[in-house]
Amino acid sequence: MSTGSSCTPSDSNIPWHVLYHAALFETDRDKIPDRITEAENAILSRMKELFVANADHIDEDIVLDDALYALRALRTCVLPDATAA
Repeated sequence: MSTGSSCTPSDSNIPWHVLYHAALFETDRDKIPDRITEAENAILSRMKELFVANADHIDEDIVLDDALYALRALRTCVLPDATAA
């Protein structure tokens, strides 16, 4: 069962956590690499936003780091020949 969402990397209005969950729960093995890449790009984009923010965002930084780690672990488990970015 695929997530069926129409998430694309060019759609920057999709929150990172939506793309993250789409990657984690994608069941179509052919779509997983693209889902992981989309989620990683969205997370990195959010990290860049927070880097220039003047507010305290330590908790979100930790969550974003954990999400990236999980995506890289997923890539390694599902695509063992792929190199982590």
